[in-house]
Amino acid sequence: MTEMSPPGWHTDPGYTGTGPVQERWWDGSRWTDQLRMPPAAVRRRRIRIGVAATAGVVVLAAIAGGVLMLTDDSGRTKNTSSDAASPTPGLPGGQNGQGGPGDGGRSPAPDQQQPQQPPSEDGYVTDVMSGVSLPVPDGWKGQSATIGASVSTGTYTCPADTSQKCERGGVFAAPAQALKITARTAEAAAKADIAVNAKESYGGKAYGAISSHQQLKSEPVTVAGQKGYLVRWKVVTKKGDDGYVQSLVLPSPHSADMLVVVRSGFDISSKAPSLSVMDEITKGIKAAAGTGSGSGQTA
Repeated sequence: MTEMSPPGWHTDPGYTGTGPVQERWWDGSRWTDQLRMPPAAVRRRRIRIGVAATAGVVVLAAIAGGVLMLTDDSGRTKNTSSDAASPTPGLPGGQNGQGGPGDGGRSPAPDQQQPQQPPSEDGYVTDVMSGVSLPVPDGWKGQSATIGASVSTGTYTCPADTSQKCERGGVFAAPAQALKITARTAEAAAKADIAVNAKESYGGKAYGAISSHQQLKSEPVTVAGQKGYLVRWKVVTKKGDDGYVQSLVLPSPHSADMLVVVRSGFDISSKAPSLSVMDEITKGIKAAAGTGSGSGQTA
């Protein structure tokens, strides 16, 4: 960078080539100590979590004054079923980390952005905002972020749209507000979210849509010491593997006023993880601990 370059977020010049690439704030004359994960990395590509059936949808890009900014990573693949426009113009965030609507395209200052991401414990990834950590099964990949955390099995070519990448199994956590869920109780939120989860996991071009579903569970659960609610469906697709989808909602261990959504989705096939792994991940969710920078286990 030169001293003539305007302030903004740029790839960290000190990146060593290990772990996810972070961005560092350039204040117009020097590199600062402010770091963040790129907004596109907040959500892993095509995790079967009911938030997208294919690579890419970003849940959140920024927080300002306690208001969550919803954005979409339009640099992803074709599935746009989860597109979310920012409800509050003029706040930081926006497409690919640039200024949101109403801010004239200016790069927001670092104190308007996400706080620095904390490290994850060995074997876990962390959603900092939600205050929960997800266990990473052996052989799986994971991603921590200030907002959102995910674990997944890795990609394969989608059965109904070979231009896209699908995953055999995945689990994702995020604040309910990030997913535009307005229900005030865990039970109501889980019951409302499961249909969205199913549609966005298996209802798009990647699997040729859902032809039917069967409810397997709808029950209260205790996860991470919190009283939550869980709904699980089996879905039948028109092309490719059928699947299991699950929506779990619980109060944040760090804030009783915040609901956390944990979406899961597994293919039903000999190549996919067994349903018992979904249960193990659910039971292994715990309150997040620690602060600082880092990203936990990553692809």
